[in-house]
Amino acid sequence: MDYALSQLCDQVMTARANFHAIEIVGGGTKRFYGNPMPAQDKTTRLEMSSISGILTYEPSELVVTAMAGTPLADIQDMLAQKGQMLAFDPPCFGSGSTIGGVVASGLSGPLSFGYGPLRHYVLGAHLLDAQGRILKFGGEVMKNVAGYDVSRLLTGSMGMFGVIVQVSLKVLPLPMCDATLVFDLTESESLERCAPLRAKAMPVKAAAWVPSGIGKQGQLAIRLCGAQSAVEQAKQLLGGQTLDQALATQWWQDFRDQTTSFFDGQPLWRLAVRGQTPALDLGPTAFDLAGEVRWIKGDLQAQTVRQAAQAAGGHATLFRSGETLPLPTDGVFQPMAPSARVITERLKREFDPKSIFNPGRLVAGI
Repeated sequence: MDYALSQLCDQVMTARANFHAIEIVGGGTKRFYGNPMPAQDKTTRLEMSSISGILTYEPSELVVTAMAGTPLADIQDMLAQKGQMLAFDPPCFGSGSTIGGVVASGLSGPLSFGYGPLRHYVLGAHLLDAQGRILKFGGEVMKNVAGYDVSRLLTGSMGMFGVIVQVSLKVLPLPMCDATLVFDLTESESLERCAPLRAKAMPVKAAAWVPSGIGKQGQLAIRLCGAQSAVEQAKQLLGGQTLDQALATQWWQDFRDQTTSFFDGQPLWRLAVRGQTPALDLGPTAFDLAGEVRWIKGDLQAQTVRQAAQAAGGHATLFRSGETLPLPTDGVFQPMAPSARVITERLKREFDPKSIFNPGRLVAGI
């Protein structure tokens, strides 16, 4: 164990002995996300930037292993040099984003429509628990599935079970051909256009719509990735205008990292709904994953948004609260079903019996 990791272990054991809460801090780019930690007399900050570096990378094995404090940009740059990528398309929200924060938040980007979400790419993880031990789950090769479910459990856990100190991720080759088609359509027209995309044998990897600010019009972007012949055939079938590659790259980056003008201002709700759900008419809206994710702005009551999401077979998250909307008393995430909450509480007691790691960040009161 190196010195920096040993120091983190010592900090955890000291905090546990003194019943101090622990706030796990990476690059700070996603601190807006999730519930705020309850006020505490004493809080220990674990700075994950102290453990950084890519440990192993085997391009032929399509696996990269890195310490949690490693900047996401460093990993992406290294993969790009070998013609590979993180296919789940993680949002950055800033240059300081770390791979540990990516896994802990569990967020995926537009390409996850076609390539799948982050949890499908986590092969293994090392966890620093409340006793200062390093627990190892999963492996570093795709064929090693031991402990794989625990690695997935840590994905999106917001640090509630312990400190993710190392992760192994599956990577994929960059597509041979990458093209973006754009269409000037309303939200309803775009949802109708996107409805059959999953059922068709086409290399559609992302589909998103943003309003233009002029009436009900907006721009639908559909991203095609794959073999040249398949992409060209899909372009002929779908129509639309092919966007210049540099402009397309910027379009998707701005949408993924929420620097598009639509995302200016807060509050912002994220609704995950069934495919083919029609427009919800809750306020200014953009959508991702061909309509399976709706971004809605406005000072909406949590009950109103949650009921709409549940009626559409999904759930709602107050993604950015802003300064005008009080936080829901039961947290920014849709409350768990009683049975799921019981399981989560049991897991929390097993990994963190004194409840010192990021208390309340994922589930209010846990």
